[in-house]
Amino acid sequence: MHTIFAQATARGKAGVAIIRISGPDAVSVGRALAGNLPDAGKSALRLLRDQSGMILDQALVLFFEGPASFTGEDVVELQLHGSVAITKAVEAAIRAAGLARMAEAGEFTQRALLNDRLDLAQVEGLGDLIEAETEAQRQQAFAVFSGAVSEKTERWRADLLRAAALLEASIDFVDEDVPVDVVPEVKALFHRVDFELGEEIQGSHVAERVRNGFEVAILGAPNAGKSTLINALAGRDIAITSEVAGTTRDVIEARLDVEGLPVTFLDTAGLRTTDDRIERVGVERAIERALGADLRILLETPDWIPPSALIDRIDVAFRAKADLFGGDGVSGATGQGIDDLLAFVADTLADRMSSIRTVVSDRQREGLVRARADLILARDLLNREAELEIVAEHARLATGSLDSMIGRVDVEDVLGEIFSRFCIGK
Repeated sequence: MHTIFAQATARGKAGVAIIRISGPDAVSVGRALAGNLPDAGKSALRLLRDQSGMILDQALVLFFEGPASFTGEDVVELQLHGSVAITKAVEAAIRAAGLARMAEAGEFTQRALLNDRLDLAQVEGLGDLIEAETEAQRQQAFAVFSGAVSEKTERWRADLLRAAALLEASIDFVDEDVPVDVVPEVKALFHRVDFELGEEIQGSHVAERVRNGFEVAILGAPNAGKSTLINALAGRDIAITSEVAGTTRDVIEARLDVEGLPVTFLDTAGLRTTDDRIERVGVERAIERALGADLRILLETPDWIPPSALIDRIDVAFRAKADLFGGDGVSGATGQGIDDLLAFVADTLADRMSSIRTVVSDRQREGLVRARADLILARDLLNREAELEIVAEHARLATGSLDSMIGRVDVEDVLGEIFSRFCIGK
């Protein structure tokens, strides 16, 4: 592979700027700039010079010898003073050495994958960790990055391989010293893996919500104070408020961190029958988004009933415009009841988090679904006393689907999509 380099910290002025160099010529590039490098795993201050001998900066230089590095290759890291001019000068000196090229987006992590420093699930976890905005997202992404998906997958895989080996032993070595009846153990292995896969698939939907954010729809009649409430939640004016009913025509979103959970609140059009074609489209969109949301909060007003499509789907109701109508309720204008509303959202979503599992992406969940489908078929065939060769084959197919989750097989077509989310230098 070519030696690559890139700035690993954000562009612009900062206290420190880090440039990483990885590949077979990383040591040569480092020596061209810094002279002698520190021992592997050590750091040292060095003056960096260009080819003419001009001093560029005094930097902290680190050397990681492959395979004991992030990429599995020799890696030299230059921690510079975070001046834009210094960073540009050092990058120009690296190019001038003629031994390294600028890295592409995600290329450092891709090399970690290719050199077996990370598996594909860990790569996805790292991407999520970089993009995490809330504490729940950080915790979930770090669990995947640290190998939680991989550990579970290896356990399921080992059970399925054990089951297939027992079946094959009973087929090929019937006269040898093997268990006379392997079916009970195989059934137990199939049952255990099937149960755990089912739980993981079910919990993956909540995990995906943590990854992408929960949605909470604010519903009510026209002029019930929904837009005023969404502005109060967001802390800024993102929705137009007016005394004229029907002002909101489209769904307006406000993304918040609610006690560590990513939550997008949806300000929807007032729900009523109308002859206005544009407003009618807004009402239809409001109902559609509300039905797909994780929670639906109703702002109650006198003598108004929700549409039939939603009437049994409301999770909680608060009296609207409590500042005008009095009593318990919520008011975006004064802030009354907002803490109670947020507490309800946090508590309800936290309860759902109890079912969360490790698998978070669509790609990982699809691997689980395929594996479970073959496993269920294998169990059914075994119960019907079908040919053991066929049962073993479906166990192997299930194992192959699990292998695809962590990148052992069939990964080339998803690499581009995964690494497109990474920045250059990671």
